[in-house]
Amino acid sequence: MNTTRNLWPLGIIGAFVAIFIGLATVVVIAATHRDSLVNADYYEQELKFQDQIDSAARAEKSGAKLVFDAAAGLMTITVPATQLAQNFAGTLTLDRPSDATLDRQFPLAPQTDGTQTLNISKLTAGLWLARVKWNAGGESYFIEQKIKI
Repeated sequence: MNTTRNLWPLGIIGAFVAIFIGLATVVVIAATHRDSLVNADYYEQELKFQDQIDSAARAEKSGAKLVFDAAAGLMTITVPATQLAQNFAGTLTLDRPSDATLDRQFPLAPQTDGTQTLNISKLTAGLWLARVKWNAGGESYFIEQKIKI
């Protein structure tokens, strides 16, 4: 008498083992994966976000602007000349989202007409985030613009 063995129980057990191994692999990968944040102090920046929105609205209302000429590799920042006499101080930050080691910061020192031009043609090609922050007359101002070099 020749009896055949039923393989269904082994197939079901094998399927459960494969599912368990797959889930365990996903859990291990998720637990060991580290995200590198663009900014290390992202939580503090999030708390100050409303101040940034108000600063951007003030900058837009004041007529300040940031213009990038890709062909010449020049960035021109224009602020109202009247703000220069009101305890003016500011910075221009160029952030590279894909590589934080390439980030650059420049002091904001406009001429008497309120313009400052920077040659940024030597920066690595790609997407950059230009952020201009300044204070004048006790008020803060902010402009943010994505540029592609």
